[in-house]
Amino acid sequence: MTDLSAPSTVRLADLTTFRVGGPVHRFVEASTEDEIVATVADADAAGEPVLVLGGGSNVLAADDGFPGVVVRDGRRGIAVESQDACGGAAIRVPAGQPWEDVVLRAVTEGWRGIEALAGIPGSTGATPVQNVGAYGQEVSEVVASVRTWDRATGRIRTLARSELGFGYRSSLLKDTFTDDGAGRAWLPSPRYVVLEVHFQFVLADTSAPIAYPELAATLGVALGERAASAEVRDAVLELRRSKGMVLDPADHDTWSAGSFFTNPILSAEQADRLPAGAPRFPEGDRVKTSAAWLIARSGFAKGHGLPGPAALSTKHVLALTNRGGARAADLLALAREVRDGVRADFGIDLVPEPVLFGDHL
Repeated sequence: MTDLSAPSTVRLADLTTFRVGGPVHRFVEASTEDEIVATVADADAAGEPVLVLGGGSNVLAADDGFPGVVVRDGRRGIAVESQDACGGAAIRVPAGQPWEDVVLRAVTEGWRGIEALAGIPGSTGATPVQNVGAYGQEVSEVVASVRTWDRATGRIRTLARSELGFGYRSSLLKDTFTDDGAGRAWLPSPRYVVLEVHFQFVLADTSAPIAYPELAATLGVALGERAASAEVRDAVLELRRSKGMVLDPADHDTWSAGSFFTNPILSAEQADRLPAGAPRFPEGDRVKTSAAWLIARSGFAKGHGLPGPAALSTKHVLALTNRGGARAADLLALAREVRDGVRADFGIDLVPEPVLFGDHL
């Protein structure tokens, strides 16, 4: 049994890219799958809140901290199960492995499908949870299955891609677990703890077709054309750095969770009410528009809120940043200001992308 009594001296500000958040009651850096499962199971049995944390790049933590156990997966490694010209490459990666290392390995080995997902901070286990995507790619395109601990049933469960319910910045893995049926309730946190992600890649040194205009322009190719995967990764890193989206301790524009709001998915009727120049992208029978476009045209310029302690990035209006000394309350106040401004001007409610613990918008 895991010791539930030993308090920690760790603060969430030490564990998240926003660099905000109060003390953690108990912190466990797990080195094995068994340790992760035992820690979560023991905490659930004791009615202790659980937060499973990866790189902390998609979390806005509460100023008063977390009253339960924070578990971080310390495992590393990229295992190649099989690799051949016909079947491609089958890869297993523990949840704790930094994501950028996986992208670099894929480009080096000629595993096509995640070259445009370079520079995204955080752990591999977080990528299928929110179906991370950028520059026309989504991780769901290469996920074969995800090995999980199912807190509701108390067993290991491997979920195939077809079971994961992938959508825009969403998946089954985001479903929360708050009650075990016996009257014990926890703070909302995911039912499934990601333990390992299994990927299936096509073998190729060239990228998937370039589907994002800005990336195509940077590469000097037409939309739908391919480029060398290494060149795509380099171009994506260049673009992300220009927007403050690659972590740099010396750059307060990167003291953030990246894009704070998701791009709104609208009905055809809602999309018809947008101004003529608003971006519109087909999303099934609905229409996706740009959160950054809405924010900028609601009067929020780059750097809005400076000198801080919380402000929009000086490089990209979609990122809320900690200018040094910000609290969660400061960032939430800024988020509410932006959300309310867009709602007043366009009648659209922006949805936050990071997980919010404590106060909500």
